[in-house]
Order: sequence, then structure tokens, then C-alpha cells
Amino acid sequence: MDNNKKLEVEFQEAYERATHTKLRFPPDLMLHFYAYYKRATNDSEIYNLANPDDEQLITAFKMNAIFQVKNLSSNEAKKEYIKLVNKHIPR
Repeated sequence: MDNNKKLEVEFQEAYERATHTKLRFPPDLMLHFYAYYKRATNDSEIYNLANPDDEQLITAFKMNAIFQVKNLSSNEAKKEYIKLVNKHIPR
């Protein structure tokens, strides 16, 4: 299996663990999960965050988290997301 496919499998496994965990995390850690995931998947939600109907404070925190990881490549963000999951969500 080449490195990109291996990374994608590891990323999907980490995402599944994060999605199905019963653990609760502080908001700042949740924002890290959010930002790395969005960057890893090249999600363009950054442009959707300006919706005035959203709660303004949550929107600002999400935008800030995304801006902090904007210089990462998709693969770098996947690696960081995997590290974060492995650190905080036991197998």
C-alpha cells in the first residue's frame, strides 16, 4: 500500500474513532479536531461561516481555528488529526 493510501486509511479510522467516541472534550480541543478535519478534507466551510444567522461567537472561534491551520497541506492536516485522535481517544 502506498503512503497516500495508508494515510487515507489511518485518517478514516481516526475519524471513525472520533465520531463514535463517548468521551467529552473541552471546546478548545474540539476546535483543533474541527480545524484539522476541515483542512484535511479541503472543506470550504470557511466561506459558509460568515452566515449572520450563526451564533457569532462560535463562528469566530471556528474561523480562528481554521485560519490557524490554513498553511498546512491536506496530508499534513490528516497526520495532525490522526495524532490528536491517538492522543485523546484510546483504542
